[in-house]
Amino acid sequence: MSNNLLSNIYYPTDLRKLEEVQLPQVAKELREFIIAIVSVKEGHLGASLGVIELTIALHYVFNTPTDLLIWDVGHQAYGHKILTGRRENFDTNRQLGGISGFPKRTESPYDAFGVGHSSTAISAALGMAIASNLKGDFDKQHIAVIGDASIASGMAFEGLNHAGVTNANLLVILNDNAIGIDPSVGALKNYLTSVKNGKNPRQNNMIKSLNFDYSGPVDGHDIFAVIKELRRLQKIKGPKFLHLITTKGKGLKQAEENQVKYHAPGKFDAKSGEIYLKSEENLPPKYQDVFGLTVLDLAQKNQKILGITPAMPSGSSLKFMMEAMPERAFDVGIAEQHAVTLAAGMATQGMVVFCNIYSTFLQRAYDQIIHDVALQNLAVIFCLDRAGLVGEDGATHHGVFDIAYLRCVPNLIIYAPLNEIDLQNILYTAQLGLQNPIAIRYPRGRGQNAYWRQNNFGKYQPIAIGKSVCLKTGTQIAVLSTGTIGNNVRQALKNLLEPEAIAHYNFAFVKPLDEKELHLIFAQFKSILTIEDGTIVGGFGSGILEFASQNNYLIPITTLGVPDAFIEHGTVTELQQFCKIDVSSLELLFSKIIL
Repeated sequence: MSNNLLSNIYYPTDLRKLEEVQLPQVAKELREFIIAIVSVKEGHLGASLGVIELTIALHYVFNTPTDLLIWDVGHQAYGHKILTGRRENFDTNRQLGGISGFPKRTESPYDAFGVGHSSTAISAALGMAIASNLKGDFDKQHIAVIGDASIASGMAFEGLNHAGVTNANLLVILNDNAIGIDPSVGALKNYLTSVKNGKNPRQNNMIKSLNFDYSGPVDGHDIFAVIKELRRLQKIKGPKFLHLITTKGKGLKQAEENQVKYHAPGKFDAKSGEIYLKSEENLPPKYQDVFGLTVLDLAQKNQKILGITPAMPSGSSLKFMMEAMPERAFDVGIAEQHAVTLAAGMATQGMVVFCNIYSTFLQRAYDQIIHDVALQNLAVIFCLDRAGLVGEDGATHHGVFDIAYLRCVPNLIIYAPLNEIDLQNILYTAQLGLQNPIAIRYPRGRGQNAYWRQNNFGKYQPIAIGKSVCLKTGTQIAVLSTGTIGNNVRQALKNLLEPEAIAHYNFAFVKPLDEKELHLIFAQFKSILTIEDGTIVGGFGSGILEFASQNNYLIPITTLGVPDAFIEHGTVTELQQFCKIDVSSLELLFSKIIL
């Protein structure tokens, strides 16, 4: 692998010393560098490969970090990181103590805005541009790079709508590759396709109608054409819009041909591009597949069932239902607010709606949960994938706040299954005719039972709402857990030589709490310990403390979970160790309690 040019580029000032004709070689080396590292260390691949030429051109033309560059979402920022002082430690990307997989303000002055969720770049860059105008800095450039999936989100439109009536020195660059994680959807995608194909007359350009100086489409892999256009736009004041056409995964054949799989392919052969397949034989199922296959099975028996996901058909496994019955399962694009209220509208008409949204992304639709669903007591079934600590994606993606932000919402049931069988049973129960909305939270990763399909699939059992389960009896201390973190408790108790003193209760229902059982627990035990894989502040443990206070119970209560801090990236095991909710930490704690 040749690194003759890249090895001498530490910062964009080094890049700008090169002749323009040398930049294609830098692009080649940068692609090879990213492929070599990600093939071994894993991470997001296709998005960064698709913007190599754009990344180089931006740092070559603009005076970063004085000129402010904002990447929407940030999956595509690997090349940016390598060119801005992080080449030598890029192999620590997404690892505990290493650099973040996303732009992060505390990591580098070149990361002008922290991202991880989509569609924020235009608003952030506009805010910076307006601030620059107010400070009299009219020459500073503010550049937002956003994909065609992200620009379809409501927030992006809000930013465009405002920018068009300002004199802000803002450049919006549309990285149009017709795909986010899954293929882009919707009417805007169709419009952009018609623009790319030259079928849309310039006078009808919707971006121009918003008072942007529109240019394009431009081949985003022609680095000379991109540089030429950036230099032209650099001299134009006010809001500008550059439409670039790129290919996600550019430069690696397999990544170009299978863009969904190579978004984050895991380990692969850097030369051939072939993914190293992991044997899934005799492994427990992924929770997302338990959801996807179960909902499909239920939908085949219940014609009222509908499915919704905002741009995550593969990640949520709603793809199974979308493939089998496309008229009843909907990918609405990156539009969490719309997804929730769409589900509410469907529910008013008697439909049974499974609305699957990652826990961290449901935060973006909080008003809709309260006003459009819970206030009207519409029985929408929210399925919160990736609840808890998710690992290497870090602080922007951990689903640790959902219990706290949902627990205060009236009418809403909250359920966290202990394992995949519980998940199947609550999905079955929810479609039987609940009178309230329900949020079912489950983690990224695999369940407990490798033979769940052979032994349990389709053998659904209804779950009594609001009931807890005693998993182990004890004499002195009661451990109350919610969700799959309870399996850590079970394993830690199995590892103890004398566990008789400790009882273990599974409170799958965070709301409503099983108050009848709680009265018995508080009357029987000397102390109580709660454990969850969500934030301690406002979480399940807080609910137990509130119950104790309201009923004047005075026994000691210890709450374990995610501390009051944003947890960075690392493996789930490493992050559980940090939060002291892993098996070893619990075993040590229980041993001390017994002594």
